[in-house]
Amino acid sequence: MLRGLVFGACLLAGGMAAAQQGDTLADVKQDLAVLTVELRKLRAELNTTGAPSVAVGGSALDRITAIESELQRLTAKTEELEFRIGQVVEDGTNRVGDLKFRICELEPGCDVGRLSETDPLGGGDAGPAPVADQPAPPPATDALPFDGELAVSEEADFRSALEALDEGDYAGAAMLFAQFRETYPMGPLEPAALIGEGRALEAQGDTREAARRYLSAYSGFPDAKVAPEALWRLGDALGALGSVGEACITLGEVAVRYPGSDAVARASASRQSLGCQ
Repeated sequence: MLRGLVFGACLLAGGMAAAQQGDTLADVKQDLAVLTVELRKLRAELNTTGAPSVAVGGSALDRITAIESELQRLTAKTEELEFRIGQVVEDGTNRVGDLKFRICELEPGCDVGRLSETDPLGGGDAGPAPVADQPAPPPATDALPFDGELAVSEEADFRSALEALDEGDYAGAAMLFAQFRETYPMGPLEPAALIGEGRALEAQGDTREAARRYLSAYSGFPDAKVAPEALWRLGDALGALGSVGEACITLGEVAVRYPGSDAVARASASRQSLGCQ
């Protein structure tokens, strides 16, 4: 499916490159909308497709070895997919910028010289500051586990899910976090949304599914701000599921991998409550 989407995006890009200056404004805007949808579908290929298929059995050492091997495989596969999708997104971003230029030429009174640079589709490094007569995006706050700017709707949707979780509406929060991940696949708040969904599921007693969300947050985004919390919560969930040996090992990894994080103290307290040696 991924190759088909890449091929389709390339065909689409080639077709737009052949468009003539005589395109109507509606034609150009339609090209822009189609390109954006195709790239969003392509980025969605990085989303999980369901429950993990990893089988972990045998002795504790065998299970640890199997988990480490699977993490290495998943990391390599993720990097490969991110590279391939990144190439298409980069090309698509350039073409979206070209479409903005063409739209401006077709709109009366639009000053081409005042157009801002196009931000990368799907997130990424923020571009230059907007020009003075354009409204700037809302600044990021310390409450969000992400250093950068977000779309207004993306931040609002995330805060709605977080508010439901804080108010104890766990079923609603789980649904809102799941919808958020569906709407903004692989966005900058994806790992935080996974943890939020996991917390909501755990509060409803579904610890097994919660552990899967924590594992996805940690293994998929090991460098994210919330990665230490994901690893700690994963260890806690494993302990609650009765896998005390694996829980102790996982909790011990928090201090090894993220020595300066707040999750170290929480993981240490969890190890003590489980009686880890």
